[in-house]
Amino acid sequence: KFFQLQKISPHISAFWLLLLSLKNFQRINPAMAFENEETEETLTCLLMTLYHPKQEEKQVFCDLSFSQCQQVRADDVVVFGRDSNACHFNLRDKCVSRIQFALQFFRRFDNSEFGFEIKNLSKRAKLFVNDVELSYLNKIDLPENAIVCFGDYEILMEKQGGRSENYFEIRFELADHSLLLDRNLPLRQPVSESGISYIASPVEMDENEWEISHKSQTD
Repeated sequence: KFFQLQKISPHISAFWLLLLSLKNFQRINPAMAFENEETEETLTCLLMTLYHPKQEEKQVFCDLSFSQCQQVRADDVVVFGRDSNACHFNLRDKCVSRIQFALQFFRRFDNSEFGFEIKNLSKRAKLFVNDVELSYLNKIDLPENAIVCFGDYEILMEKQGGRSENYFEIRFELADHSLLLDRNLPLRQPVSESGISYIASPVEMDENEWEISHKSQTD
């Protein structure tokens, strides 16, 4: 057949030879056609929609990159707070604790799904995850959809599932109106660990300084 093809046209014979060689190679490597599907893993993405009533005036989110996925190692503990040297994501606001809260990626024990846990690292303010109140060092598994609140901050966290166990992604979006009011939920009064509501303009204070100040008030 090869010699018959050569008599017809050298171009056609070369084409058939190429097809035959590809067919034989695929027979030896049957997974070649699915290589991209097998090696490419989707990343779990945590979409965080942020709201602060004075964002336009104070620009508290100015250090964050919006509308783009940021890849994070799966074993990294992602910290949010005021201290840019200690936190992965910085909130430029004197009312925010030096270290406010942390997120950690994990695989669930009873199945192959991945999730996040959130821990309150602030000694000054309580953290609310939906209706659950977290004091200092309290932590909880983050629901698939949750509104996280502290001070005047409202953050809608939505998990989009993935398969990779090496990395995950975080994506920030900015809301122009209250996430609580949007869902007909009551606004929360910012509450400190002492149970006393914050004044309108809190004085800049580190956690250790706050402890000393609070101790003197209760003595």
